[in-house]
Amino acid sequence: MLVAILSGCSLRVLDPAGPVGMAQRTILLNALAIMLCIVVPTMLATLAFVWWFRPGNARAERRPDWSFSGRIEIVTWSVPLMTIAFLGGIAWIGSHELDPANPLPGEKKTLEIQVVSLDWKWLFLYPEQKVASLNQLVLPVGTPVHFRLTSASVWNAFFVPQLGSMIYAMNGMATQLNLRADREGSFLGLSAHLSGDGFAEMHFETRAVSEAAFAEWLKGAQASKQAIDTAAYETLSHQTLDNPARTFRLADDDLFAKIVGQAIPPGPGPATGQPDPSVKPTSTISKQGT
Repeated sequence: MLVAILSGCSLRVLDPAGPVGMAQRTILLNALAIMLCIVVPTMLATLAFVWWFRPGNARAERRPDWSFSGRIEIVTWSVPLMTIAFLGGIAWIGSHELDPANPLPGEKKTLEIQVVSLDWKWLFLYPEQKVASLNQLVLPVGTPVHFRLTSASVWNAFFVPQLGSMIYAMNGMATQLNLRADREGSFLGLSAHLSGDGFAEMHFETRAVSEAAFAEWLKGAQASKQAIDTAAYETLSHQTLDNPARTFRLADDDLFAKIVGQAIPPGPGPATGQPDPSVKPTSTISKQGT
């Protein structure tokens, strides 16, 4: 039944496309192996116990007054303690090695990308290339990427499962994340934190492409007829659903700093009404282009 139910699921976390995702997969598999070292023997011991003390086994010695064994106590406490120690060591070492702020090694120059979570869409700013992208993250393969992330309104969690390291984006502050894609492909990106009525559709495509394809994409974005500046951003910050991917020219080099510093007001939230239970969010959301 589980196989039938989960047949449509894709284990993206176990199919990493970069060094961070690969390291996290190793931690998951190592933790699974350590836990199985106690789970499997326990299950086998349970079955053996039931079989040995079956009603028809005359050799089984029954001691109704038995209450304590020092050797059994040592085993039942030492094995879980060793398991916790191993798991704690893996988590401690892995969490420090995979600190999101740690730069990734690479021969290529690090690409700077600024990320803004909006209601309910993602805005990606490429400050050095003077372009921006809505709901599509494009990366050159093999290039380390340094993200700075913030939110236009409520908390959101930026997550590309095949690249690794989910991290929060919060209004009024910036967090950091370093990732790298080591193979070409299209990967799912999403918000992993409930953020209102449009949360289910708040995902984006992450495209890892060759250097030539990335340069061609930049060229097309730089030639876009649409530019994003403070006024365009304020319009974009309104709650909308069904936002198609599109590109812009970045007309304001300080746009991200203004958002983080709240020189630009946070997203306005619902178009009408107050946040009480009588207000239905679906009645206050406008669709893109209406």
